[in-house]
Order: sequence, then C-alpha cells, then structure tokens
Amino acid sequence: MAVPTRSQISPGTKVNIVLKEDQRSGTLTQGVVERLLTNSPNHPHGIKVRLDDGQVGRVKEIL
Repeated sequence: MAVPTRSQISPGTKVNIVLKEDQRSGTLTQGVVERLLTNSPNHPHGIKVRLDDGQVGRVKEIL
C-alpha cells in the first residue's frame, strides 16, 4: 500500500499517522489534520502533519 501524497491531504482530512515514538512498532494514531508540515509533493515514509490535538506524525492512510 502506497502512502498518500501531499495533494491527497488537506486540513480537515481524517487520517491515521505514525508518531515518531511509534515508528518501530508501527502503531497508528487517528486524528484530523490541522497543518501539513512536509513541503515536497511526496515522501517515502509519508507526509508529516500536525493533528488538531497537536500530535505530529507521518500520514500512513486517509480515512
């Protein structure tokens, strides 16, 4: 499964992200995108975003 590109994600999108501390386990965290932090159109590990609750991680899937 390919990770979503930047063009597929916008503020308000509900996503599953992997937090920095969860990268080894792959545990996903669900939330709503507040801000996109990655400027490039794509990233091999996922676009980095900040959720509305302040958590930062890389998008693994769009819900």
